[in-house]
Amino acid sequence: MIVKMKFINISGPRNDIDRVTDTYLSKYEIQLESALSELKTVDNLRPFVELNPYRDALSMANKFVGYLDNPDKIKPDATLALDDMFELVRTANEEYEHLQEKKEKQKQAIGAAQQKQQIISPFQPLDCNIQEVLNYRFIAYRFGKLPIEYYHKMQKYLADDLDAIYVEGERDDTYVYGAYFVSPGEAPKADAIFRSLHFERITLTDEYKGTPSQAYRALSREIDKSQKEIEALNQQIADFLTKQGPQLVAAQKRLQELSNNFDVRKMAARMEENKEDYYILCGWMAEDDVEKFTEEIKNDDKVFVVVEEERDKYFGEPPTKLENPKLFKPFEMYVQMYGLPAHNEMDPTIFVALTYSFIFGAMFGDVGQGLLLLIGGGLLYHFKKIPLAGIVSCAGFFSTIFGFLFGSIFGFEDIIQPLWLRPIDHMTTLPFIGKLNTVFIVAVAFGMGVIIFAMILHIINAARSHDVEATWFDINGVAGLVFYASIVAVIVLFMTGHKTPAGWVLAIMFGIPLLLILFREPLTKKIEKKSNKMEESKAMFLIQGFFELFETLLSYFSNTLSFVRIGAFAVSHAAMMEVVLMLAGVEEGNPNWIVIVLGNLFVCGMEGLIVGIQVLRLEYYEMFSRFYSGSGHAFSPYSQKTESNSKK
Repeated sequence: MIVKMKFINISGPRNDIDRVTDTYLSKYEIQLESALSELKTVDNLRPFVELNPYRDALSMANKFVGYLDNPDKIKPDATLALDDMFELVRTANEEYEHLQEKKEKQKQAIGAAQQKQQIISPFQPLDCNIQEVLNYRFIAYRFGKLPIEYYHKMQKYLADDLDAIYVEGERDDTYVYGAYFVSPGEAPKADAIFRSLHFERITLTDEYKGTPSQAYRALSREIDKSQKEIEALNQQIADFLTKQGPQLVAAQKRLQELSNNFDVRKMAARMEENKEDYYILCGWMAEDDVEKFTEEIKNDDKVFVVVEEERDKYFGEPPTKLENPKLFKPFEMYVQMYGLPAHNEMDPTIFVALTYSFIFGAMFGDVGQGLLLLIGGGLLYHFKKIPLAGIVSCAGFFSTIFGFLFGSIFGFEDIIQPLWLRPIDHMTTLPFIGKLNTVFIVAVAFGMGVIIFAMILHIINAARSHDVEATWFDINGVAGLVFYASIVAVIVLFMTGHKTPAGWVLAIMFGIPLLLILFREPLTKKIEKKSNKMEESKAMFLIQGFFELFETLLSYFSNTLSFVRIGAFAVSHAAMMEVVLMLAGVEEGNPNWIVIVLGNLFVCGMEGLIVGIQVLRLEYYEMFSRFYSGSGHAFSPYSQKTESNSKK
């Protein structure tokens, strides 16, 4: 059902806007509109130009609440005053930043130690005290690395002639790390030779204590110490946040409310009159909420509310809010996918819920598989609130009913007797046609009934919109309904062996509606007393009208036959389950239950998906297209925005 909306104006002293927003608007659903845009006839309107005083504190509160584990499960501390919230957020931020600075220093210390480790690590095999080496006076030294291929050349060709000792450290795939020692007098010659061997020097400083391996282990201890310090700081932060959690959550929620309330100024306007400063807010509210709101503020002398009666004339189309029973609520998803109804349209949710579930059940009739969809979809909808799961559950209920009507349970058709018929083998004899599967006939008859009902809904919607052409002369209007219903009546009479009306009666029943459809444009102009001048010649008008009528007749025929798919899927479902049982060896008396279970799951999943899509196609193309435009826009209340923002 579509909730009836009213457009209201709310005004009062400018400095009272926060109280009104916090006290009233946060409790009721109202879609605020820009007062500057909507109230064009009011003079002296100005926008609010104020900075949100809660934004910075809210940003910090959001940050801290985001650090908490499961903040939704923390009970807020409701004892904090607003000033206490600001102080709490400020002190929490100072404490947090102080601890973060300590962590950052420890991270920097770890980075520096790891960098030193990276330098000293390749020299760990060297058994020498680094500080003593750095203080040698009569021996020159060079730490560095040699490419492996040049190291081998040095050993092979220069080892005997080189007046230097090369002490090897670690190796990798590319280099041999180490140091060479030489007398100061031979140092220039040795340096020249090692440069020719692409030796790269690595500088060691007196920061390293003891041997390279000792220095490496000392650096590891420093890193471990800093990591433990970081863990302690993390625990300190966690304890701090846990302790302050209830207060931080309370502050975040309240600051969120106040920030959103303050942001109402974006939609408000200011008006100065007789040295008094007023605010003006306007928007759409449900009719029931308007009554409650006006009743609540009747004793509040600072709030003035005006309910606009001619809403459509001045403020455009009202937004659409759907309100349906819980059983049909999930099917609103399909309506929203097509488009929300306009305020003067009928809400098709209940129609979709009943027809979709019924058709799905007829195409997927099986007691066992229907119960699986019913229970599985119901549980998923109960715990996760997924609309599609609710739709599957309703469809499963009707599948179970049709399963009893068809006598099928998990594909077995010899366990229970059908309350109606078995789709795969029940035939009916029709005049001029012969034997035809009964479910095909029933599916087409059902389709005819649905199309007629959709035409009636179209007429109601068109009448609500005061659309003369759509009401009387459209192919889905009164003329189209009379024509199509006449055809259906004649077919039913003929197929059941009853007498059909005389030829002249048929000519009237079929001819007059078609003529009305053909001349719908000039007839509408005549009724609405508009100019009857035709844009094209009469001959062109008749030719174009003839082809449109021909297309209309084809569409009636194709739309009706489209419902044959209901019977086709009912038969194919039974046939697929016969194949599953055959593969499982049921006919041989020794069934493979694994094949039966997997086959049922496969058919339930694959065919259930296909049937769901096909039923949705019937809903959209064969039903919705006849009576529903879906041109409405969603109702987006201020309180809903506040709630969604507070969850972020």
